Amino acid sequence: MTIRVIIADDQDIVRAGLTTIIDGQPDIDVIGQAADGHEAVALARRLRPDVCLFDIRMPRLDGVEATRLLAGPDVEDPMAVVVITTFDTDEHVSGALKAGAKGFLLKDAGPALLVQAIHAAAEGDALIAPSVTARLLAGFADSATSSKRARPHVTLTDREEEVALTVARGRTNAEIAEELHISLSTVKFHLASLMTKIGARNRVQIAIWAYETRRVRP
Repeated sequence: MTIRVIIADDQDIVRAGLTTIIDGQPDIDVIGQAADGHEAVALARRLRPDVCLFDIRMPRLDGVEATRLLAGPDVEDPMAVVVITTFDTDEHVSGALKAGAKGFLLKDAGPALLVQAIHAAAEGDALIAPSVTARLLAGFADSATSSKRARPHVTLTDREEEVALTVARGRTNAEIAEELHISLSTVKFHLASLMTKIGARNRVQIAIWAYETRRVRP
């Protein structure tokens, strides 16, 4: 199965570089490109790609708002969006996570991590650049715009607590299964249960919740 991707970045050279890397993969195709946020949203709605790869800073409509329109809490059929930033201190990244992004990368992450992030997003996982996971998620939890700290309506099982911690550290389903010595189907079962209990829509929101509730500290 080929993963269909669109790329949105206002720099021609960046789009060209990302396209070269992605199209070099046997199971990923770039099916469209956009130079600004408005164009990206329109393109995504028309083509319905498996993964949207968006720059944070774009003219007319930035990556955060573009993500919100395609993957936000009010979207009935949200798309998988991975956002990219140049600087790991970019304060807009936390906004992108809240807007519904399934993950984010730094532009210097390298081809291997880029490909891994696309595969993870297409499979419903989320990959967050390991070098910035702790600081940015912790910063999001402490920000003035962060919502009141959530608590589960019911008690989590010990295994659910373990899974939540691994998700907060940026692990994929396969890595969680290996680390906790459980099957992939069991990982997915616990993730679904976690999302139901804490009211999360995706893995990134589980990670944010783990920081908000101080289960994980930077």
